[in-house]
Amino acid sequence: MSQIALGCSDVTVRFGDMVALDAVTAGFEAGKIHALLGQNGAGKSTLARFFAGIITPQTGDLQICGAAVKPGNVHRVSAAGFDIVHQRFSLPPSFTVADALEMTARKKRGGAFFSGAGLADKWRKILNDLEIDVPMDARLSDLPVATAQALEIARALADDATVLILDEPTALLSPAAIEGLFDNLRKLKARGVTLILILHKLREVMAIADTVSVLRLGQMVLRPTPIAEVTSASLSDLMIGPGAAALEVPEQAPVKDAASRLSLTQITSRATAFEPGLQGITLNIRPGEILGLAGVEGNGQRVLADILCGLESPTGGAITLEGADLTHLTAAQRRRMGLRAVPFDRMTEGATLDMSLWENATTWRAEAFAGRGGFLSIKAMKAAALEMLQRFGVKFDSVDQPAGSLSGGNMQRVILARELSNGAKFLFAAQPTRGLDFKATEFVWQSLRALRADGVAILLISSDLDELYALSDKIAVMRAGAIAGEFPQPFDQTAIGDAMVGAVR
Repeated sequence: MSQIALGCSDVTVRFGDMVALDAVTAGFEAGKIHALLGQNGAGKSTLARFFAGIITPQTGDLQICGAAVKPGNVHRVSAAGFDIVHQRFSLPPSFTVADALEMTARKKRGGAFFSGAGLADKWRKILNDLEIDVPMDARLSDLPVATAQALEIARALADDATVLILDEPTALLSPAAIEGLFDNLRKLKARGVTLILILHKLREVMAIADTVSVLRLGQMVLRPTPIAEVTSASLSDLMIGPGAAALEVPEQAPVKDAASRLSLTQITSRATAFEPGLQGITLNIRPGEILGLAGVEGNGQRVLADILCGLESPTGGAITLEGADLTHLTAAQRRRMGLRAVPFDRMTEGATLDMSLWENATTWRAEAFAGRGGFLSIKAMKAAALEMLQRFGVKFDSVDQPAGSLSGGNMQRVILARELSNGAKFLFAAQPTRGLDFKATEFVWQSLRALRADGVAILLISSDLDELYALSDKIAVMRAGAIAGEFPQPFDQTAIGDAMVGAVR
């Protein structure tokens, strides 16, 4: 029999009355790439934190590389050869590469006395061995996401980890970066590293995994099984129930002729450390229309988002909503006029994690709850939040609980509940389904379609081209800070791909 690199038996984890893991038993074979699937809230991250020693279970045993390890101790687990690369990176962004790796590594390279040059040289040799080319004096905050992720993996391997869990490693990556990640993971597998990937997209699972397992409602409904023995349909059934495998894409009604709801005219901007400046962006979006914005990440999408939402000022051009000039208005003023946004990162930009659900849902329009004398009615704010959260199907215990206690899918529902209520005229949605499971993705799609049917104009940025093809009435391609082309239905996927990368046939 092959060696089990990571295993557990009868693991039960409860948080109060909620059962997060229910008698979970599984064994992951050494030297393979394993995919762990499940809906948001199925227990995947809880199981990963159990393996990492962060959570102590009520019952259950843990085995790493054939040896029993007492659960609930990060240092014991790490010493046994296990590590985890979280979706939210652990390396400090303000540090240089060498300093960040040294500070977070369990095995220090510097010793009691060391020079900066010597430390950088030691870490450079480790990174070169892993084929990671990055300046040692570069700051983490200035690096692309894919490079920062590679450094997280390098830090774990430098601590002699032979078993790695990667929590949603593709969630923040572009399609090209995902292919690069998969190539690197296959190289790590060839070196004997055991990898467990928490993933959501079945296309990625079928492309990279040797085995697959499925959690549903805290139970392991499929233990690690060879990928050849399953299909996308069977995995979907296990994750979310029979008959819910595919997202139905109904025929889209043509947008009626109408004046533009939102117009951007010759918008220019300065370049940032991460993206080029905008080069005369002109876009027009009509009521009841979804304009999809395609493009390799880092081509100006975030700059455009910040300018559109009032977080940055353009160096030229104009933005109008129903003919009213928004160009120099604040973000709050734009919101009052009906501009709403689903930001790129729901955890850092879309919600304040340590604030309550009712505060996240209602404080942006606190003046609506002011009574006599200008005093806010907290009771009214909580009641409004409760109605919104229930209407959008958020799973929660109390409006008083912190937003950070929710799963990713439920967090996105909270943001949608806030942004789509109370007079939305235009919605900017950036990567609205990134990192979400099938059920949560379907809810977001349905919400966007319902908005379009109500006459809301929508600008949708997504790195998932399938999503853009399914939802958009037309697609614009952004490259090097400029619009490289606009494409109506039916979409010419080859032409869109060529426009994204600047290919000439």
